[in-house]
Amino acid sequence: MTSVAGWAAASTPGAFPPLPRAVAQSFYRRMRAVAPAAVGAIERDRAGDREQSFPDTACGRLAGSLDDAGLRALGMWTHHWCMRFYDDDTSVGRRLIREIAARPGLGWMADEVRWMLRESVSAGPAAADRFTLPRAAAGQLSLADRRALGHWPEAEVPRQRRPDQLS
Repeated sequence: MTSVAGWAAASTPGAFPPLPRAVAQSFYRRMRAVAPAAVGAIERDRAGDREQSFPDTACGRLAGSLDDAGLRALGMWTHHWCMRFYDDDTSVGRRLIREIAARPGLGWMADEVRWMLRESVSAGPAAADRFTLPRAAAGQLSLADRRALGHWPEAEVPRQRRPDQLS
């Protein structure tokens, strides 16, 4: 199991310049707003039918009830949770991340992508899906913001295998 400390991962020196504390705190404030509903939805889906179509799951209903900013916060919280507690028990959370990553036009901000990339790199290779959401979010950034992300070679995001290619 891999563990990444939230603020420590956001502020430690390394390949990524630390985010200003106010920016990181605003992310945590937004994520705390969706966390109770996310925990409840993930727990209900863990106990439910894993073959159910996503819109019919508790996570799907939660995602469908949020605006773009709320969905970004949900994605960031779920990404953070999966990076901290990555094991077989995160399959519901990883499904939620894949569903959010597939949604175009969520208005991702460069600082959000940097934060997720920093957590992903800190998690290391044990978390195989760690780049799913930051990669998708980075693809939605403006060209100028994407170029700025490219200044850190350590942030090269490897291609992820599709779920049907696993095994």
